[in-house]
Amino acid sequence: MYRSRLPKAAMTLTPAAVNKLRQFVEGPEPKLIRVAVKNKGCAGLSYVLEYAKEKGKFDEMITQDGVTVLIESKSLFKMLGSEMDYVEDKISSKFVFNNPNVKESLIIIAARKKLDTLRFYTL
Repeated sequence: MYRSRLPKAAMTLTPAAVNKLRQFVEGPEPKLIRVAVKNKGCAGLSYVLEYAKEKGKFDEMITQDGVTVLIESKSLFKMLGSEMDYVEDKISSKFVFNNPNVKESLIIIAARKKLDTLRFYTL
């Protein structure tokens, strides 16, 4: 008997991440957010989130609960199976990527709420 395996999701979003991303893309002109992984930082990788007007030719598009996120094509392999979360406490708010492909946890801090380019850094 042949068993088909469903492909692993490129990335999933927690409800908290969906709610925060929705705030970033709300407005009169629809916006997309593109996630990319760059080689830098203490763990060797850093996530960058930026606004995108349209999907790049090879970007992976993830839509969950009405929110669409693009994954840069060069970063897709590093992001496979990741979960994007958003957490807040009394002193900080941040996106956290739970990535099974990375041994160390990367935490992303949102510097400002609305920018032309959202910049996030590893700790």
